[in-house]
Amino acid sequence: MLSPQPKRGNEGGDILGPQNPDRARQEPDIICPPITDSGKMPNMKWSYTDSHMRLEEGGWARETTVRELPTSTELAGVNMRLGPGVYRELHWHNESEWAYIIKGSCRITVLDVEGGCAIEDLEEGDLWYFPTGYPHGIQGTGKEGVEFLLVFDDGNFSEDSTFLLTDYMARTPKSVLAKNFRVSPKLFDSLSQKEKYIFQGTTPGSLEDDRKSVRPSRHRFVHRMLNQPPQLFSGGSVRITDSSNFPISKTTAAAHVTIKEGGLREMHWHPNADEWSFFLKGHARVTIFASSGKARTFNYMAGDVGIVPKNHAHYVENIGEGEVEMLEMFRASKFEDFSTEQWLAQTPGQIVAEHLNLEGNKREEFLKGLSKDKEPVKKGPRRNSF
Repeated sequence: MLSPQPKRGNEGGDILGPQNPDRARQEPDIICPPITDSGKMPNMKWSYTDSHMRLEEGGWARETTVRELPTSTELAGVNMRLGPGVYRELHWHNESEWAYIIKGSCRITVLDVEGGCAIEDLEEGDLWYFPTGYPHGIQGTGKEGVEFLLVFDDGNFSEDSTFLLTDYMARTPKSVLAKNFRVSPKLFDSLSQKEKYIFQGTTPGSLEDDRKSVRPSRHRFVHRMLNQPPQLFSGGSVRITDSSNFPISKTTAAAHVTIKEGGLREMHWHPNADEWSFFLKGHARVTIFASSGKARTFNYMAGDVGIVPKNHAHYVENIGEGEVEMLEMFRASKFEDFSTEQWLAQTPGQIVAEHLNLEGNKREEFLKGLSKDKEPVKKGPRRNSF
């Protein structure tokens, strides 16, 4: 397949200098932007492939924060892998933690402020939420362990600033540890003097046995997102998880969206927060309208992160073969969006027609076709992939 060229009719020309053809094929609408793109807009895309990989015993982690993507100011993300029995060591954060299981399975533990402990087994499509400061741990289970996406409610988050149990214990005098836990100081001679972070552990036993050993929490920290009945539309499906059906998740709202081949996540905007998107599957095009005559188009593939600032109108179009699957996350307690079509359908027809310069048959065709009911994902004709 030939690489796209920066040519449109009589505008532009071919590239004579060095090129990265593979990269160009992933970015056709950057190389040759639609004629509707205009003005200057900061970058709204980052690929986890470009994130630095931290390799540890039995696992890895990589970040997308404001350092990698300066427009990612409200949320930050960490993609993490834990092999079977591998721990993400016991820790807590200044930020709240929202997570989605991409593949595999794991066991989580979390302590609430009332002294109750929740222990849960999770698998693909499940998510958890831990409020700021709640101590917790994660361990890979099953034959393949787990890979997941973590989302934190601060774009400046860093995995390196986590409060880790091993680091905490190593920075506390042994005499104090002995007093606190009512044991001999010698018991702590074998403490690790550096953080463990990700490390190999023993495969956990039964969930029932672990639960018997603790005082249970009365709070629900886990939500089975893919078990949630989807809203079905002509062009795909939507599942929304926010504080209305997952009450503890007060700072992060999310939607799981699928878009059929050729379909469209409709023209819309979010009034309460920036959108932080993660693409799980497929190839998509997004044009962001920023007011003042500014708009820019981006292409996204699996493993990419996208940012759309609050109140910036946009769509997500499936331009590849097969389905697009994506997560939309927001630093908000509720998922909110405005549909462009619903707005126009709920506005008197004459006002709409005069704004859009529609007359005669065009006026009638457009106004009759408007729906007062929101259809977040619309079907479309099949398109050729890039």
